[in-house]
Amino acid sequence: MLSNQVLQRAVSEMEAIAGGACSVWSLDGYRIVLSGSESEGTAERVKRFLKDVKEDSEPGMEEIRTGYALFAVFDEEKPAYILSLENMSGEKAEIVGRLGVKELESLIRAYKEKVDKNRFLQNLLLDNMLLVDVFNQAKKLHIENDQKRVIYLIEANASDNQFLLEVLKGMYASGMKDFVTAVDEGSVILIKALEETEGYREVYEKARALVDTVSAEAMVNVRVAYGTIIHELKDVSKSYKEAGMAMDVGKIFYAEKTILAYNELGIGRLIHQIPVSLCEMFLKEVFGDKDVEQFEEETLSTVFKFFENSLNISETARQLYIHRNTLVYRLEKIQKMTGLDVRVFEDALTFKIAMMVSEHMKYMKQ
Repeated sequence: MLSNQVLQRAVSEMEAIAGGACSVWSLDGYRIVLSGSESEGTAERVKRFLKDVKEDSEPGMEEIRTGYALFAVFDEEKPAYILSLENMSGEKAEIVGRLGVKELESLIRAYKEKVDKNRFLQNLLLDNMLLVDVFNQAKKLHIENDQKRVIYLIEANASDNQFLLEVLKGMYASGMKDFVTAVDEGSVILIKALEETEGYREVYEKARALVDTVSAEAMVNVRVAYGTIIHELKDVSKSYKEAGMAMDVGKIFYAEKTILAYNELGIGRLIHQIPVSLCEMFLKEVFGDKDVEQFEEETLSTVFKFFENSLNISETARQLYIHRNTLVYRLEKIQKMTGLDVRVFEDALTFKIAMMVSEHMKYMKQ
């Protein structure tokens, strides 16, 4: 049902416009919210009126007397609240009360539609719906089917994403095309509508703007991953799964990146999809019984810088501020331990892939 804050805002507005006292009561006979000063006999009047409402249960039930007026608020065909007005003339109480009932019933419908829409989007993302149900419910909730979209998956450094969820709802969920929801406590999902002329460049720019805006306004550092562009509502789960894989691959291989695109993951995406048994077999083939932890941090950082410089010894030594012979000595240590000469392209490629597979295995075990 409606929150106390929503009900309080509604009765405060009625009281500010019409004067008198306005209150909303539950079907158990307890006052939920009040604006203005009520008389002592209000509770007894509400309980008597409630008895009639429960017996007849017909929309439009009201009781207007000198000094007070009572109105039944319905949720479809079931009573939901009692609206009480006092210290108003009969004519004013009748007008204000009926308008108030319509406002409260509209708020109930809007709340239910919001809940239904959120549940629909969550089931859609998790692929829990039949195709015919997707079309029927989307039509009922006024969500366009043939709309160009992309799914953004947003994670914050903070453990609690509820604040992030509210921030993103304020940024994107004000219209009827963009939707913000969550299916777990670890991340927030933005279903973003795109123009027909927009492509992956614009998708990246939107992700960059999202990261910068949240960082500046909410003081929260976030990481964003997105899937491929889709054109039909039924493919939302596909783009969501791709965004999830992009986020996982980014955590393993691209820790320094804040924006991750599924279609730009490179070899990291391929390794992430290799079965664990094959990964273990490959590592045993490359390293034998040796453990990756045997490599010193200095040696690994040296060889990775060597890879960044396309196996150029002179340039790598210059960037590391070390003598050429020192660099060669460190690279030869790798060769002695693994049998791989990383100065040779094929061996360098094998070592690079083996280290990425090792990182993948470490992530999977965690």
